[in-house]
Amino acid sequence: MLTSTVLATRPGFRVTAVNCRDDHTLWSETEVREDYRVVLVRRGRFRRQTAGTSADVDPTVAYLGIPGEEERFAHPAAGGDACTSISLTPELWRVVAGEGARPARQSVYVDARLDLAHRRLCASARTGDVDHAVTEELLGLLSATVGQAVDGAVPPGVRPGRDEAALVAAARHAIGASHPASEGLLPLAELLGVSPYRLSRSFTRELGVSLTRYRNRVRVGRALDRLDAGEDSLATLAADLGFSDQAHLCRTLRQYLGHTPTALRRLLAARPPTPVHQDGHLRGPSDSG
Repeated sequence: MLTSTVLATRPGFRVTAVNCRDDHTLWSETEVREDYRVVLVRRGRFRRQTAGTSADVDPTVAYLGIPGEEERFAHPAAGGDACTSISLTPELWRVVAGEGARPARQSVYVDARLDLAHRRLCASARTGDVDHAVTEELLGLLSATVGQAVDGAVPPGVRPGRDEAALVAAARHAIGASHPASEGLLPLAELLGVSPYRLSRSFTRELGVSLTRYRNRVRVGRALDRLDAGEDSLATLAADLGFSDQAHLCRTLRQYLGHTPTALRRLLAARPPTPVHQDGHLRGPSDSG
């Protein structure tokens, strides 16, 4: 079952929360959309196929869609998935991507900063300030995703093969499922039946980041989930996510996001727009009526 809720809309864009409860491993019927789209996953995972190529999509990998593209989907993970779908008009696409630009690849790596930008977009939508707060967050997110796909073309002869893509997808699944072997490169390579060198090289060629950085990216995402949900014990959070201690957690969040856990809580909190007097001055805490 597919449900959707429009979070914000204006003539140039529409931001929609999409929830899918389907648990089917077979491909869906072919769909054709007539808009440009950036789709980021908030929870769960699914598979997308277009132009004969399939990709695993989860909170660490988003996808871009273009008008007239044929696509099919499969939802092999139990529990369904939740996404944020951003639909763009051709005019706004040209503003963000450039005249005549087309994505060089269908998948986009979602690093920790892009994950935070996604969460801030969703939080800003709850304020109701679509014309300023939402639009500003949206443009920053689009610049990162579309710019990566359009300008980040893989040179001829360097594009990963299908075997490499399948290997990396299996590694991502093991890391996402917290398989015990995913705690280290050597046991993960043994689990997947390949050499550690091949696994490491394939990961960098496919996603553009090392396996170690990817695993840390997943842990940072889980930390954001917990902070967003109101977790107030950093010691507990560090222990649950496999950090050596609270200080290690804080250092990692600073390294990947540039913020402390306290600052991240503030960034993820939805706040209404600042009230303004009729004379145009900002309303302070001591102002009344």
